[in-house]
Amino acid sequence: MITRQDIFSLLEAFGIRHDDTVTIHAALRAAGPIEGGADGLIDALKDYFCDGLLLIPTHTWANVNRDNPHFDVRSTVPCIGTLARVAAFRPDAVRSLHPTHSLAVFGREARDYIQGEERSTTPAPMGGCLSRLYERSGKVLLLGVGHERNTYLHAVDERMNLPNRLRSPGFPVTITDWDGSTFETAEFHPHHVEGIPVGCSEYYPNYKRALEVTGAVTYGQLGHALVYCCDARRMTDVVMQLWQKADRDLCLGKVDIPEAWYA
Repeated sequence: MITRQDIFSLLEAFGIRHDDTVTIHAALRAAGPIEGGADGLIDALKDYFCDGLLLIPTHTWANVNRDNPHFDVRSTVPCIGTLARVAAFRPDAVRSLHPTHSLAVFGREARDYIQGEERSTTPAPMGGCLSRLYERSGKVLLLGVGHERNTYLHAVDERMNLPNRLRSPGFPVTITDWDGSTFETAEFHPHHVEGIPVGCSEYYPNYKRALEVTGAVTYGQLGHALVYCCDARRMTDVVMQLWQKADRDLCLGKVDIPEAWYA
């Protein structure tokens, strides 16, 4: 059974501070039983980041789309797993109004941090909640999952303004906020990549070796699960360096990135 102290020990081993800004993607089954389940994990993380911010993705990209262009922050169920479904509706969370890539945010600054997300016209725009992990030197934890679930890397794509990442034309989305007020966004452009039958995130593991060698990612263990600790600033800088040297799209299939590009 994974305990609260096990979670604290892992974070301390990574050198993560109590005032850091951290987001986490997790496959809870991979870790094994956790004391208190998903709520227990959230409680432990929230208490550890007592002076910081905890961001738990509550994404809805699978069920907010052109055929169903409506996001209700009070009731739209996340599409990415148990931790997201639990976090989205906890009374101590402030869920952002991003129509497809919302976050449940915990911490004293939570409401300030999410301001403006309802104006997002892409999944991870510059200046948005995910993108600002760079400016805050935040961390991304991947618990029992790999970079294929590292949503922050979409923010890196948008920072670089990569081609062939967004659908055009887009569509407006109706958003219902915490008080039940409703308004319509500007045209929203979801993820879309021509040339592959899956999202480009399935090929984000192409970056894995470069991120390891450069120290942007370190590893730990929680229960049965491998945990990645990704430094958002270092990770961004490494990926941007790779793209500066790239002669092709690095995420349209399995690619072996030459070590000379990141050494």
